[in-house]
Amino acid sequence: MKLSELMEAIPVYTGEASSAIEIDQIAQDSRKVKPGTLFICIDGELVDGHQFAKRAEELGAVAIIAEKPVDVTVPVIYVRDSKRAMAMLADYFYGSPTQALKLVGITGTNGKTTVSHLVEQIVRENGEQTGLIGTMYRKIGDQILETKNTTPDSLTLQETFRNMLMNGVSTAVMEVSSHALVQGRVYGSDYDVAVFMNLSQDHLDYHHTMEEYAYAKSLLFAQLGNSYHTSNPKVAVINIDDAESSRMQTATAAHVITFGIKKQADFRASNIKIASHGSTFDLRTPVGNFTLKIKMIGNFSVYNVLAAIATSFALKIPINNAIATVEAIPGVKGRFELVSAGQDFPVIVDYSHTPDSLLNVLQTIDEFAEKRVFVIVGCGGDRDKGKRPQMAKIAVDYATNPIFTSDNPRSENPHAIIEDMIQGVPESDSYVVHENRRDAIRFAVNEAETGDVILIAGKGHEDYQIIGDEVIDFDDRVEARIAIEKNSDSHKI
Repeated sequence: MKLSELMEAIPVYTGEASSAIEIDQIAQDSRKVKPGTLFICIDGELVDGHQFAKRAEELGAVAIIAEKPVDVTVPVIYVRDSKRAMAMLADYFYGSPTQALKLVGITGTNGKTTVSHLVEQIVRENGEQTGLIGTMYRKIGDQILETKNTTPDSLTLQETFRNMLMNGVSTAVMEVSSHALVQGRVYGSDYDVAVFMNLSQDHLDYHHTMEEYAYAKSLLFAQLGNSYHTSNPKVAVINIDDAESSRMQTATAAHVITFGIKKQADFRASNIKIASHGSTFDLRTPVGNFTLKIKMIGNFSVYNVLAAIATSFALKIPINNAIATVEAIPGVKGRFELVSAGQDFPVIVDYSHTPDSLLNVLQTIDEFAEKRVFVIVGCGGDRDKGKRPQMAKIAVDYATNPIFTSDNPRSENPHAIIEDMIQGVPESDSYVVHENRRDAIRFAVNEAETGDVILIAGKGHEDYQIIGDEVIDFDDRVEARIAIEKNSDSHKI
């Protein structure tokens, strides 16, 4: 594509967009530059891309997009906001792929990963080729691609959408983080359905207040647009039970479909029964009433299923098809996942890393636990410190045997993080500290007896631990299995 043609996507800029320059690719990472590249300088949180403009030229960049002066000999086009410009250029360069896709965006503090997988499976079972973008990976059909963020940058995102189209994908489902919404990573993404799950404390190291956090989430619904098309309606699917549901409804001009348990909703669950092997509930919908028996456990799982069925309804998928799919799905990796290695007590691994998600999981366990509840919990370093004492308080309030440990300490001292957690625990409450996460898991397994329950919270599907600058192999599910097997062997001696 000619540079002059590409720059038609940007209404205001300074510099000359020559028609003699051919652009073969766009990059914001100088390490990915090759001859024929348009290099975009992004002033990021950790690194300023303007520092790498000269290196990009040396590697073959034929033009540069920048916000401030750079010392290069190739043409430089200056824009006011490089991130915004990158989204516009990426969308245009890759042929506005989301205008040809059905695109579902799911936001909220908890439940995004599970709901995205449920919706993706419902659509797939309905006979469509699907794409998925989220915390665990990017997926095009059956092809799995790595991802660094829950929601990738706009350049990676639009390239992924283009590749989805080229591989026959008709519907893409993605998690949309609050960071991505504020930073404009999803600019240019033409959503057909936006889903709001819930809002509870998280990421306040970035957003500072719950008000700012809620506003960030509402941006997804504002981006549904302001026009109505009967053949392709834009729909907001909203958890009516959440206190911020009215904000999300106010933010959008789109059609609204609600789901919930406590309040009247278009898709409402009642008569919920929770057991250690699954959940049952009655479902009232605009097209009839049904009784569901799902293999997932807890009220939070019911909310996730409600969101998925309401979303599939917005996508015009027959409700019987959606119900059949969610009843067959055992769950999502690292989301209330049972680890079984022959032990006579349940061991559960869950991604609950916020106060609300930890509370939800522990309350669910309380409904079927026969004896003691062990919870292994830590908090991430370089992240929202305000939730640390809250997490610890929930652990001691809702578990009989709380164990404080490391999560991903990153650049912080693991001991200091645990001390922050302990600030939320009354002196009269008891707990155990095992700073080493492996030791914490082994301690719980060695202590547990028949009728007890162990919850390993915080990391879920993650197969690594970040300590300082080092990323080490660490999977709670693997560690739990090893601990169970070693414990079993020791009992045989």
